[in-house]
Order: sequence, then C-alpha cells, then structure tokens
Amino acid sequence: MLAQVAEAAPVAPPQNLEAEESVLGAMMLSPGAIGAVSEILDASDFYRESHAKIYRGALGLYAKGEPVDAITLVDELEERGELEEAGGRVRLHELAALVPATANAAHYARIVREMATLRGLIGAGQQIATLGWERPGETPVLVDRAEQIVFQLSQSRVTTEFSHIEDLLKDSFERITALYEAGEDVTGTPSGFKELDRLTSGFQPGNLIIVAARPSMGKSALGLCIAANLALHLKDARPVALFTLEMSKSEVTQRLLCSEAKVESQRLRTGKLSQDDWPRLVAAGDKLMKAPIYVDDTGSINMMEIRSKARRLKTKEPNLGLIVVDYLQLMTSGTTAENRVQEVSQISRQLKVLARDLDVPILAMSQLSRAVEQRHDKRPILSDLRESGSIEQDADLVMFVYRDEYYNEESDQQGLAEIILSKHRNGPTGTEKLAFLRRYAKFTDLQA
Repeated sequence: MLAQVAEAAPVAPPQNLEAEESVLGAMMLSPGAIGAVSEILDASDFYRESHAKIYRGALGLYAKGEPVDAITLVDELEERGELEEAGGRVRLHELAALVPATANAAHYARIVREMATLRGLIGAGQQIATLGWERPGETPVLVDRAEQIVFQLSQSRVTTEFSHIEDLLKDSFERITALYEAGEDVTGTPSGFKELDRLTSGFQPGNLIIVAARPSMGKSALGLCIAANLALHLKDARPVALFTLEMSKSEVTQRLLCSEAKVESQRLRTGKLSQDDWPRLVAAGDKLMKAPIYVDDTGSINMMEIRSKARRLKTKEPNLGLIVVDYLQLMTSGTTAENRVQEVSQISRQLKVLARDLDVPILAMSQLSRAVEQRHDKRPILSDLRESGSIEQDADLVMFVYRDEYYNEESDQQGLAEIILSKHRNGPTGTEKLAFLRRYAKFTDLQA
C-alpha cells in the first residue's frame, strides 16, 4: 500500500515559485507589503531555499528601519555571506522587476503559505507512517505522538490580531448587559455549592483552579462532588472529565455511588449492606448511568496525554463544562526538567494553557507539604504552595480545604470544612463553610 502511494505521488512537492517570487518582489517595492507579508509567512514557508534567504534578509533590513530594495538587499546578503546562495545581484534585480502589483502581496503570501501547509501535511504523513514501523506494545504512545504531529501542524501558524478597543468595548457591554438582564450571580461553571458560587461567580472558561490541602482533608471528595453536581444536579448539566491518578475507575465509581446514595463507604467496600441501602444504590446508579461523566485512571499520565485526551473529548462533547485532575503532583510533564519543582512548574503552566486552548475551566488538586502542620494555626496559606513551583502564579483561583476536626478531636467544628479562597484573580477572596459527611465522602451546603 505504501509503495502504491509513493508511486502515485507527484515528483515535486506542492509549490508555487511564481507566488514566492511575487512576494519577494513586492517586499522590495513597498514597505507596506513587508508588514502584510510578515504576518502571514515564515522563512520556512518558502520552497526554494534561496527565496528563504532573501526573505530573511528583507526582514532584517525592515527590523533595522532601513529601506528594502535590490541594492540594500545585495549589501545585507553580502554581509551575511549569503549573496551567492540567494542567486546573486542579477537575481535580486530580476525579482524586483517581476511583481505585477504590490497591492496583491498578501494574496501571493497566502498562496505560498498554503503550499507550505500542504508540504507540511505530506511530511506529517511520512512521520506518522514511520511511527507505524516502530516496535509493537507502544501503540497508545505512538497514536498520541501521531495526534501531536497533526495538531502541531494545525497550530503552527495560529495567531491573533490586534483588536481595537472600540470592538472590545462593544463585546464587553454586550456581556455585561446579558449578565444584568439574566440577574444571575453565577457567570461561569457552577460548583453546585451556593455560597462558594456566590464568592467565585462560578469557574470561568479558561481558568485554572487549584484545590490544595494536606492528605485526608477531602480534596478528592470535593473534586468529585463538584463534578457530580455539574453533571447531575444542576439545571444546566454539562459533561465533566475526570483524570484520576490516585484512584482507579472502580474506586471513583464507588465514591460517586456512596456519595449519591448516601450509603456508608465502609459498608459499600465490604458488601455488608442493609435492606435500606439497596434501593438508594439502585436509584443512584440509574442517575449516574445517564450522567456525562468521563473517567480516565491512567496512573502515570503525562501532560501530552492529558492534552490529547482532553482535545478528543472536547471534540466529542463541545459543551464540556469542567476538567478535574486529581492530583497535580502525581503527573509528569512529559519533558526533561532539571528537578521536580521545575517539572511541577511546567505542569501547572501547561494546564493553564490547556484551559485557555479548550476554553474550559480546569480544577486541579494539589498536595501540600508537611510544613503546614508545623504551625499552631494549620490553615493553609498561599506561601505553602511556593515550594511547588509556579502553581500560585499560574492559578486563577486557589482554594484550600481545611477541617479543624482532623487536628482537634474536641473541636466545635465537627462535620464542617472551611473552603479558603486565598487567590481570586478577578474577584474577592474569603472563606465559606461546607458540611462534610465523612462516612459518605460528601460535601453539602450547610443549609442543604
């Protein structure tokens, strides 16, 4: 099959040398053409290497504020030691005389870019075909690498333009008017907890939300409760993705069943159920079966795999409401890092970029160090995150989970959890209390 494809392929890759020549000629005749073309093309987009050298020379002159024409380009390329490789003096004067109209420079540039994309597609196909010959047993990794190759091709020249403040103000006032008319406190993805949502206004698309705590405080339970609230209990139910690195899929399912059915987790684990437990379990199971909750329990997952899987799910579920990652320190970045702090910094930054790319909030659980427990007041503070790299800087919201009863058996805060919102990039901070039903691993509003 590969041989047949190779035989059917044209001898020369896709190219349009006339368009390349027209672009270069236009750049030598009009400074405006240089600005328009440079927003579309990279030197690597030219098929002929001599054209790429001329293009780089022209951009070099333009960056220095010097005129760009056949004469100045000769001097520039001579200084670079590339004049002969670019075709020589005569060739530059020929290019300047070839252009039909400088006003069409952007059009010619788009043709050159299209040809470069087609060549990139051929190259991507060849790379993917090569992957198919690699040793068996690594198929999931190879498929992920193939997806990355195609995605990088599609994203290689994705850029945004300047927007005039007038247009931005129009968009802002439209959003403000819509929010005013709706009269809602929650403008983003709700957590399902009323007072917490009042404080946060919901998790906004593109936000990275960090939920941090010491072990056994209930951060995983909180993440699952928020996911279940969004997928099950809210009027505007939305799909949720769960990347659970600590618990298996079956453990997550049991946790959800326990929480929804209000059946004690110990009875569920041992199978010692009462007659009253069964109807609640069946009812909870029926609800969960219909819920758009997607669980991935790859224990050693890295950021590349999370990106790939999240993109695929977003394609399948365009209305994806939330991605939950439990928990951040168990992930690997998939790239080389000098130390673990640097790697965690890479992970938090990549999670933020992924949230923006998919326009979906990401809720990432984070473990805190033992340093918290060396203080008299063991409520976490932002500085407790600093040894974990740049998590604090990358996060839009940082929430800590604190239960006084964990440290003090005589506490008058039995069954209560403090959700401490210590960082809120676009809103207030503060503390809200939730009820924590430990035997069900369930958080609820105090008034529930």
